[in-house]
Amino acid sequence: MGEAWKSIPTVLIDSEGIFKYVLIKVHKKEEDAGESEKMIVRGFKWGAYHADIYEETQEKIEKLGFETECVGGGRIEHNPNEKKLKVYGYSQGYGRADHEITSDLIKKEYPDYNVSWSNDGY
Repeated sequence: MGEAWKSIPTVLIDSEGIFKYVLIKVHKKEEDAGESEKMIVRGFKWGAYHADIYEETQEKIEKLGFETECVGGGRIEHNPNEKKLKVYGYSQGYGRADHEITSDLIKKEYPDYNVSWSNDGY
């Protein structure tokens, strides 16, 4: 179970553009030693709806033996040429994610980027 837990990337987002994202809490089904939950970010241009991104991620993670909960969504603007990532907006279905948590997770994966967030916009 430990290797499967470690195999779940914290952040998976498209390499450029503006796209929807979801913030997901992943739980271990039984109390193992160590961490029992973690937050992950998923954002892709192919997701017409936040639910599309969440449902695909949920299916993959549940196959590994974990449970998931979508705690909100928004949008990400990824500009690799300027090394900028902006997190903003909300999901009509899941509500607004805590963009500060999302930004902190992204900063760890993209340490050389300027990562900002705002509760404005859709």
